[in-house]
Amino acid sequence: MITLADARRIIAAAEQKAQEIGQPMNIAVVDQGGNLIAHVRMDNAWIGSVDISIKKAWTARAFDISTKELAENSQSGDQFFGIHVSNDCRVMIFAGGIPLKRGGQVVGGVGVSGGLGKQDQAVAEAGAEAF
Repeated sequence: MITLADARRIIAAAEQKAQEIGQPMNIAVVDQGGNLIAHVRMDNAWIGSVDISIKKAWTARAFDISTKELAENSQSGDQFFGIHVSNDCRVMIFAGGIPLKRGGQVVGGVGVSGGLGKQDQAVAEAGAEAF
């Protein structure tokens, strides 16, 4: 289970990383069922990335794989090609979504959006490490 306190700690670590790299971000945390626990839109972060961050967190939990890995495996001819249109187009195949594990079991996800893919990934990793 991921508590609100856990989500706040994840978001705080992610925000710190976003500040270090100078890129405002949207940061979302979902629980084991993919339900949103908490979301933060940093000052000046793109409003268009609110939805993307939440969907990245959901995708990481729904498939128990990082969205970066999913993106790599969803190119034309690969095993997950076309997955982005499943689940009413809720699946995100951009870097920045990471499953959250406790005791080897996936219990939620963190999703970050607002920068380049490598920036989103770095901020999501910082959040996941805090968990």
